[in-house]
Formats: sequence, structure tokens, C-alpha cells
Amino acid sequence: QVQLKESGGGLVQAGGSLRLSCAASGRTSSISRLGWFRQAPGKERERVASISWTDGTTYYVDSVKGRFTISRDNAKNTVYLQMNSLKPEDTAVYFCGVRMVLAGQYNYWGQGTQVTVSS
Repeated sequence: QVQLKESGGGLVQAGGSLRLSCAASGRTSSISRLGWFRQAPGKERERVASISWTDGTTYYVDSVKGRFTISRDNAKNTVYLQMNSLKPEDTAVYFCGVRMVLAGQYNYWGQGTQVTVSS
């Protein structure tokens, strides 16, 4: 019903910045929230940030507050994650996820994009 495609990952030095993009297609009119998640080797996937598709309400995990900003462009069916002051601990595969209006959890995912922060 919804397809997600992440882009923007790469290799960056500590203190640098990256902007991730997630383009959604399909039944975008039924999207409730879009979120960015990350998973590092040996660690569980964690929710980094999320945003309401309708009113723009945001959430951030404590470790990225003040450094990351999530935003949306409904006309482009795209959500962004601006990542500043990157740290080696931010190294992970970053995934875009979507929660539909009648769903109680995120159940559509992109393929992921690798973010590597060198020290």
C-alpha cells in the first residue's frame, strides 16, 4: 500500500552533517506518522525521530535532541532528517517507517541507508 525509499546516507567525519530523505508512494493519503529509525550492529532498532503527517507533531529520542531535525513536505510525499554535529555513535543503518491511520504500529519500511561517522 505504501512504498518507501531512503536516500542521503554516506560517510562523514565527526561534527559533519547529512540530510536523509524518505520518499513515499502509494496510499500516502492514509499515512498517520512517518519516522526515522536506526540500527547499529549488535543493537536493537531504535526510533530516532517521528512526525505526524497531518499536524507536524514531532518526537526525538534524547540522544539526538538539538542535533537532528525531522521535517516533512506533504506535496512531495517526503520526510527529511537533517543530522548535524554527527558523532561516531550515530553510525547505523537508518530506516524510514510509516504508520497508517488505522494502524497501531509502524508496519511499512524502506530498505535503509547507511550512515557512517568517522572519528
